[in-house]
Amino acid sequence: MQAAYYEQTGPASTVLKVGDLPDPQPGPGEVRVRLAWSGVNPSDVKARSGARSPDMPFPKVIPHSDGMGVIDAVGSGVPSSRIGERVWLWNAAWSRPFGTAAQSICLPEAQAVLLPKQVPDEAGACLGIPALTALHAVLTEGGVQGQRVLVAGGAGAVGHYAIQFARLLGARQVISTVSSAEKAALAQAAGTDVTVNYRSEPVAERVLEATQGEGVDRVIEVDIAANAALNLAVVRPNGLWVVYGSGAREVSLPFFPMIARNVGLRFFIVYNLNEDDRRRAIAVLTDFLRTDRLQHHIGLRLPLAQVAKAHEAVESGQVVGNVVLSTG
Repeated sequence: MQAAYYEQTGPASTVLKVGDLPDPQPGPGEVRVRLAWSGVNPSDVKARSGARSPDMPFPKVIPHSDGMGVIDAVGSGVPSSRIGERVWLWNAAWSRPFGTAAQSICLPEAQAVLLPKQVPDEAGACLGIPALTALHAVLTEGGVQGQRVLVAGGAGAVGHYAIQFARLLGARQVISTVSSAEKAALAQAAGTDVTVNYRSEPVAERVLEATQGEGVDRVIEVDIAANAALNLAVVRPNGLWVVYGSGAREVSLPFFPMIARNVGLRFFIVYNLNEDDRRRAIAVLTDFLRTDRLQHHIGLRLPLAQVAKAHEAVESGQVVGNVVLSTG
C-alpha cells in the first residue's frame, strides 16, 4: 500500500515521505479499513514537528488519527457482516504507530463507526477530533440547554461544529469570535447569533452588550493562554470555561478573581475521553449525521502525495476549515 510516514521529527517537507509499505492484516478484534480520506489536525502537525517531544514514539510513524473508508477485512471475533461498512475512525494514531495517512489501516473494531449514507465521504475524516471535541465541549457538565455560550474561534474546525452543536442542543444564545468577514459569514451560516471580530472590535464590551451585561454561561476555548483575561471578563459568576487548547505550554491564572466568581474550569483532550463520554458523544453525533443536521466545512483537499503541503497548511493557520487528504 501507499502510505505517508516519518522516521524522525522535524519540518514537514524534510521528514515526511510517501512510499510503499506492507498491507496490514487485522488481528483479533480488529477491522481493516480501505481508506478514502485522512484528516489532518493540529495535533498531527505538533507530533510530527517535535513540538510535543523531539523523541519518536515509534521507529516509524504513519500520522493522522482521523479518517474515512470501507471495511474490507476483519480479524477473529469480529462479525464478517462488518465487511463493506462505510466507516469513520477515531484515535487511529493515538498511542499507535500507524494512522490514516495510508491506503489501509487495521485498528480495534470499536474505533470504526458506521457513517450514515448521506454524509459526504471526506466529512467522515473530520469527525474523530474536530466534531467529537466540539460535541464533548457542549455536552460536558450538564450541557448547554438554556445557556449563553461563547465559542472562541467560531470558524475553526472545532468552533464551526461547536456553534452547530450548541444551537442543536438548546443553547439560549451563541456568540463566537472570528478574525475576518469571511469567517464571520461562516460562523453565521453555522448558526451563531453574534460574531465579534477580535482583531478590530473590543470583544469583552461586545459580548457583555450582547448578553445585556450578564455575561455568558459557558465559553468553549481553543486558546486559554491568549484568552484567559477575556474569559474572566465575560463569563458570569458560576459560569464555566471548557478548554480544549492552548497556544502555550504553561498558563498563569488569577486565583482570587476566579475563586471570587466561582468560575468552573474544565480541561479535556478528546483522545482521552472516558468510555461513557465517548459513547454518549458518538451516539448524539450519529443522530445528527443520520438526520442530516450538520454542515461540514472542508477548507482544503489534497492527494496523499502532497501530505507535506497539507501539514504546512495546517501549521500556517491560513486554511479556513478542515484539511483532508485523498488516500485512494
